[in-house]
Amino acid sequence: MGISLGPNQYGKAEVRVVAVDRRSPRHELTDLNVSSALRGDLAAAHLEGDNAHVVATDTQKNTVHALARDGIGEIEEFGLRLARHFTGSFEWITGARVEIEEYGWDRIVVAGAAHDHAFRRAGGEVRTTVVTVDGDDTHVVSGLRGLVVMKTTESGFAGFPRDAFTTLAETDDRILATAVTARWRYEPVSTVDHAETFAGVRDTLLATFATGYSSALQQTLYAMGHAVLEAYPQVAEIRLSMPNRHHFLVDLSPFGLDNPDVVYHAADRPYGLIEGSVVRDHVPAADIAWSGTPGFC
Repeated sequence: MGISLGPNQYGKAEVRVVAVDRRSPRHELTDLNVSSALRGDLAAAHLEGDNAHVVATDTQKNTVHALARDGIGEIEEFGLRLARHFTGSFEWITGARVEIEEYGWDRIVVAGAAHDHAFRRAGGEVRTTVVTVDGDDTHVVSGLRGLVVMKTTESGFAGFPRDAFTTLAETDDRILATAVTARWRYEPVSTVDHAETFAGVRDTLLATFATGYSSALQQTLYAMGHAVLEAYPQVAEIRLSMPNRHHFLVDLSPFGLDNPDVVYHAADRPYGLIEGSVVRDHVPAADIAWSGTPGFC
């Protein structure tokens, strides 16, 4: 049996970039976490210790900072600039993967007005993108994580099978809460307004979660993904990961009190984890666009 080197990549993970646009008195703040990974003719580095084709990961870090010098724009656009720089600058680098997280900051309000240059960190929601250049092909997968949502009624869970180990009671009215991670792949890349589409997809996810009765989180997941694909033809597919953040009614009877669906215990673990994808039938799969992205079907 022979042994050979399989697919491989390498890069610089989690390069922190904070960029301040000072072109006007009202400053703009961009806060990123950037990871790059390169692919190509790299076998000699693994097999012979020959680093002639190894673009140092420190160089990759410096490139991130240097390209941020002239402005970042939308994170998808910055990711494309970085990936195309690496594949265009070194003939033996045939592929690049750039993953970016963007952290939101809100302006501090002083005397009723948003301050020009003072900010506070927004909630835990993070905007994401993964840009992959593979030869002549380019893929952009955008998304978000940590979008925490809850509806206090119009959700139930019933009709599931029961066996000797089933204790869960059926219900037609419960709290439904989750932290949405969503990633969607654009097709084709060149026609996308990333800022407008991101905002619209996010609004669609929120509106679909909020409206209608949910018989299970699986049904809600599919409805959210379906609504996005209906509204945005530039989205080829969407994948969602949604933990079920359980809320259990607290028994107040030991204190001589009833609990008319008012007080709940929010359990952080264990939790159900619901994951799925919604795809267009006619769009070819692009497995390399998702390579290295954990936690999805």
